[in-house]
Amino acid sequence: MAKVRKIVDLGGPTRREVAVCEEPELPGTLPRITRLMALAIRFDELLRTGKVQDLNHLATIGNVSQPRISQILSLVLLAPDLQEKLLFLPRLTEGKPEITEKQLRPVVQLEDWQEQRKLWRSLGLEKSGLTG
Repeated sequence: MAKVRKIVDLGGPTRREVAVCEEPELPGTLPRITRLMALAIRFDELLRTGKVQDLNHLATIGNVSQPRISQILSLVLLAPDLQEKLLFLPRLTEGKPEITEKQLRPVVQLEDWQEQRKLWRSLGLEKSGLTG
């Protein structure tokens, strides 16, 4: 069987094209769940616009398994206000994040956004400054 390789432009800058920011670097790092939420939104856009063929194509590009791509992509099924809360979590300067993607798996399985919000609250996610 012949392999066909195709170069896919994901629209981001290459290493040589990255602009140097004049602003001072912000302290701390973005929580992993914030980065995963942004990645899920980007994956969804790539799939909707046809820039990638399917989840297997995304998995190949990202050098991860197709099930992992599915787990990340499932975050776009969250209610919009919950997505926004994840995107605007405060930066971490020390310690571990209070919310993980694994904690959210039962939430994204619910189709009803009101039910998602109830489960969000019952999981105690408002403790981290995220009211739901």
